[in-house]
Amino acid sequence: MGGKRRNSERGAMEEYGDDVELDKKDKKKKMEKEKRREILPSMIKNKEKRSAVHAKLKHEKKVEKRKKLKARDAEEKRALELGEEPLPRKIPRTIENTRENDETVCKPDDEELFACNDTDEFSSIIKRERTPKILITTSRFNSTRGPAFISELLEVIPNAHYYKRGTYDLKKIVEYAKKQDFTSLIVVHTKRREPDALLIIGLPDGPTAHFKLSRLVLRKDIKNHGNPTSHEPELVLTNFTTRLGHHTGSYIFETKESKTSDSKGKKGKDGKGEKISQQKVIARLQECGPRFTLKLRSLQHGTFDTKGGEYEWVHKPEMDTSRRRFFL
Repeated sequence: MGGKRRNSERGAMEEYGDDVELDKKDKKKKMEKEKRREILPSMIKNKEKRSAVHAKLKHEKKVEKRKKLKARDAEEKRALELGEEPLPRKIPRTIENTRENDETVCKPDDEELFACNDTDEFSSIIKRERTPKILITTSRFNSTRGPAFISELLEVIPNAHYYKRGTYDLKKIVEYAKKQDFTSLIVVHTKRREPDALLIIGLPDGPTAHFKLSRLVLRKDIKNHGNPTSHEPELVLTNFTTRLGHHTGSYIFETKESKTSDSKGKKGKDGKGEKISQQKVIARLQECGPRFTLKLRSLQHGTFDTKGGEYEWVHKPEMDTSRRRFFL
């Protein structure tokens, strides 16, 4: 009897020992996983290992995101097959859709705004009674990337002409542009051999807008970039909702675009009056560049005048109270 008890106790102890070893192994695995998760790329000093860990984490996030998207699409498909309404998709929170309310936001049915559009200094250009003609020049001290940036602007902006600045004063250039019937003057300002600002002057009577230029990426540095064609570009403006934004968007930018009344999407006819058959064409968009960010610094009445000019709006550092506050 004693031997049987000892054997049974030994078997129980061995089973218990196996369970304990399995628990220890599971705990070790969990601890190792937690350690791996806790190690961030920024904690790794070796550059090659850090970049490899960062790439691995990025790939894992991409795979998880694809799985979630596939699961969501499968649920929507199943709901449609069963005749049920699919769950509404979540709207991501962005800086633009969570922007702070502004008192100067224009409503779509603002009659006063449309009345001002018909009587302002740019009404003839916006109504296409005059063809936009733009003069582009530089500051007195040019930069290394300045010429490449200007050449790409000339390819993007229709009817634009480049003139060397030389030693001429800016007010003399404004007078020359007025005599030559230019509608706008763009000055590319440089600092430390890098383009850092744009000065856009409306002719003949202003206004003058000063923009800070940042994050400049030329065409050659854009991955899978395209090359501009002879087609006239179309300007798309979104979220220019305030009075200042409407003024800046429609008067400073729309006056650089030369639209024509011909529509490319209409059906055409040949010489015999027969309709040309349309074929389904799949197009892929390509970025031509240059890519950059503009931030309005000041808007001045009239042409460029630093001494006696009257400013409509000037940006000050104390105005930046929140990232969700927009002035345009």
